[in-house]
Order: sequence, then structure tokens, then C-alpha cells
Amino acid sequence: MTSIQDFEARSLAGKPVALRDYQGKVVLVVNTASKCGFTPQYQGLEELYKKYQNRGLVVLGFPCNQFLAQEPGSADEIGAFCERNYGVSFPMFEKIDVNGPATHPLYRWLKQVRRGVLGTQRIKWNFTKFLLDRKGNPVHRYAPRTEPQALAKDIEALL
Repeated sequence: MTSIQDFEARSLAGKPVALRDYQGKVVLVVNTASKCGFTPQYQGLEELYKKYQNRGLVVLGFPCNQFLAQEPGSADEIGAFCERNYGVSFPMFEKIDVNGPATHPLYRWLKQVRRGVLGTQRIKWNFTKFLLDRKGNPVHRYAPRTEPQALAKDIEALL
């Protein structure tokens, strides 16, 4: 059986990160962008992270430039933007594709396990969110419009 622990990603610094490092945590995976109408959700994601990290939540941000080129910056620029504007302290990763032939394996799996509206696998926009339980299994998928604070009840149920 596959879980998030079976995947790897590269940090914004370019270092490989085995996602098994988050074993036993409740994980919120989000595809992000710095120039999107939903970009202010970084603040809510950071608030969730700070509120629940001591109880076992980790937020993982995956920048994506596939939606109207809303994440054009380099890894350094993305990191600086997130820190400067939103105080992001949760782990951020290198830019990835979430749709198409170059879809990151993590997102290929997430989309298969937790389909969107009408059963679609496609990620429709930046700030689509996946909530995974402590065993690394995706239990919820949220639309980009869903504000981070709306996830609190589901997060608390898993902590």
C-alpha cells in the first residue's frame, strides 16, 4: 500500500527530502504560487502550522507555475517572497508540475486517491489542498477557494 512516506521531493534549497521524514505527522500538502489571487492563503497556512505543529501537523508547500505562470520565480525568490510577506516557516519544496506528463509522482498518487469534483483527477488551480492522516493516507481534498482556517476541524480530528 502506498503512502506519502514512499515519495521524495527536493527542498527549495535543492536537497532531496524523503517524505518518510514526516511519518507519524498529520500532513497538509498544498500547491502554491506567489502571484495568484489565492496567495494570501499563505498566511492562513502559516497560522495552521504554528497552531498545530506541536501536536503533529506539518504543512508542505509545493510551488507550481502551471496556472497562468503565477509562480515564475527561482527557488531563492520563492523562499524570500514567502518569508518576507507571510513569515512562512513550514517546509517548502522546489517547483513541480501537478498536471500533465511531468506530474510529480506525489501528486500523481494524491490525485488518484483523492479525486476532485465529479471524479476528476486534474488539479484545477493553485492552493488545492490534500490532508493526510498520521499513517500517510490522504483523507480529504479541498478546492483552492477553501480557506485554510476551514480545515481546522478536520485537522483537529486527525491530531
